[in-house]
Amino acid sequence: MSRPDSKPDINECEACVAPAKAFSVVGNETRLSILEALWRAEERPVRFSDLRETVGMRDSAQFNYHLQQLTDQFVVNTDDGYDLRYAGTKVVRAVIAGEFNQNPRWGPHGLDADCVTCGGSLVAAYEDETIGIECADCGHPHGEYPFPPGGLTDRDRDEVMRAFDQRVRHLHCLAADGVCPECSGRMASHVEREGDCCIGSDVRVEHVCQQCGHSLCSAIGLVLLDQSDVVHFHREHGIDLNGTPYWELPWCVSDHGTTVHSMDPFSVTVTIELDGDSLAVTIDDDLAVADVERTAAVPADD
Repeated sequence: MSRPDSKPDINECEACVAPAKAFSVVGNETRLSILEALWRAEERPVRFSDLRETVGMRDSAQFNYHLQQLTDQFVVNTDDGYDLRYAGTKVVRAVIAGEFNQNPRWGPHGLDADCVTCGGSLVAAYEDETIGIECADCGHPHGEYPFPPGGLTDRDRDEVMRAFDQRVRHLHCLAADGVCPECSGRMASHVEREGDCCIGSDVRVEHVCQQCGHSLCSAIGLVLLDQSDVVHFHREHGIDLNGTPYWELPWCVSDHGTTVHSMDPFSVTVTIELDGDSLAVTIDDDLAVADVERTAAVPADD
C-alpha cells in the first residue's frame, strides 16, 4: 500500500490550459450565465441565437466574444450548437453546491444514537464544509467528513444527517476501489497505527489520492459496510445495514472487535457480534476479505 511522496504543484501544466488562466476565464458574470444557461437547457446542443436570448445579451458580437473564451475548455461547439464539457458542468455544479460562495455552520445537533465507547449522547456539527460527529460526554470522535453546503438546502438536520451517512459510504466505497472521489485519480490505501484521525481508532485505513492529494480515513471495519457476508449477517438479525447510520456501528468508528495479526504483510480480523452470534472477517494487505468465519451462539443449559 503506497503513499504519495508529495502533492503536485497545481500551477504545473504541460498539456492543458494554465490553471490561473482557466479560473480567470470563468471569473466573469456573463460567462457564468452562459454556462448556467447551457446546464439548464432542456435540450442540448443549443443554437447560438437561442443561447444569447436565454442569457439576455443584445450585443451579438460581445456575446460571441464571451462564448469563444469558454469554447474548448468549458464549452464545445458542434454542428448543432453549443454544449457543456465536463469542466463546464463541474463549474456550475460547484457554484450550486455552494463550494465557492457559501460558508454556513450549525451545531451541536443531537443525534438519536449512543456513543460506542461510553454510551453517552452523540452530537453533530457543521463547520468549514465538514460534518463532524462526537460524543457530548467523553468526546470520542465518530467521523468528520466533507459535505458541500448545497447539501443543506431544503433539508432539515435529520435529513442532512441521512444524506451525510450515504455520502460517507459513497466516498469510502470509491476510495477503497482505488478511485479518488474528488478528481477520479488513483487512490492508494495504507494502514496507520499512529497520529491523529477523525475517528477514535488506533488502527485505521487512510486513502490518499496520488494525483490531487485528497485523503480520507476510517476505522478498518468501515470497508466492510457493503461486504456481502456482513450485510447478510445483519439481515438475519433484523438489521438493515444500508438504513443504519455508520456512526451507530462500533466496528465502523472504533477498534471494537478489531484484532491485528500482522502489519507486514497486513492482516486484521474484525469480529461483529449480534445476539450472541459472531462473524469474524479477516482483511488482507489489499483490504480484501481473506477469510470469513461465523460462530453461532452457544445454547443456554436447560
